[in-house]
Order: sequence, then structure tokens, then C-alpha cells
Amino acid sequence: MVMKVIGLAGWSGAGKTTLLTRLIPYFKAQGLRVSVIKHAHHQFDVDVPGKDSWRHREAGAAEVLVASSNRWALMHELRGAAEPRLPELLSKLSAVDLVVVEGFKREPHRKIEVHRAGNDKPLLFPDDPGIVGIATDTAIETRLPTVHLDDIEAAAALLLRAAMPVEEAVAKSAALR
Repeated sequence: MVMKVIGLAGWSGAGKTTLLTRLIPYFKAQGLRVSVIKHAHHQFDVDVPGKDSWRHREAGAAEVLVASSNRWALMHELRGAAEPRLPELLSKLSAVDLVVVEGFKREPHRKIEVHRAGNDKPLLFPDDPGIVGIATDTAIETRLPTVHLDDIEAAAALLLRAAMPVEEAVAKSAALR
């Protein structure tokens, strides 16, 4: 089995978590095992009902790994140590078909941008060469493939087409060091 990885990138409030919690059951119904790595900012609690990690797990993710500059979970306190990079976190997951990374915008893995017009934020894709597609609720002039945020089948197909082998993502990240 070749474990693949794809990212979801976008501003807060764009709908990344909402999209992912709709995609996970769809992938699961297709017989795929999905894990999630979620980047969090600074302090966070794990499995608080209604929070992102809880929602990902409730949606059926095989594993949910949450990371921030202060700690990462499957609970591991960093105690002042450097925040782990994506390759280190990927190595902590069990083998699955697809790992969806929410956040980690600065890592070079492929990403699908989630953009909501009502969020009134600029697009990320012109400045991030890792963005290879866009899930949005508005028309966008681009050569990148786009899908509507509510078209879960098309969004799932876009993520699967764009996903890259984990080893390739790790190698790209190592080349940046």
C-alpha cells in the first residue's frame, strides 16, 4: 500500500474543517482509511466536544494528530522543544490510504486551497506553489482545477488526484532544510 498525503490550506473560517468532516465519511464509504494531521496554534485541548480534533475523530478518521508550537497530540508535551515538522508527524501515524493535513501552510506538500467568498480574505494560491487545486463557493479565474465546496464527490476526487506519496512529501520537506 502506498500511503498518500494531501493538504487543505486556507484562512480561518474558510471551511477546511467542515469540508474535511464531510470528506472523511465519503472516503470511508469508498473503503479508504483516512487519518488527519491538524495544525493548531499555541494552546489547545484534545477531544473537547465540538472542537476540530473531536469533530475529525467523530467523522471517522482512523487517527487524529493535532500539532502546535507548544505540543502535539497523541498527547506529547513539547516542554519548550521545537515544534515538530510535518515529516516527523507523518512518521508517527499508522499506515492508511490517505493522510489529510489541515494547516502546515509552509510545508511543500501538495495542498487544496479552501476558499469562501464570504470570508473576505485573499486567495493563497498565487503565492504558494504547493496549491494544486481550489475548493470554493465562488467562481475563480485560474488554470488550477476548482470544485464547489458542497460537491463532496468532486472534492474527494480532486484530493485523491492531487495526493502525493508520503515519501515524496518527506523528501520535498527535507530538501528545504
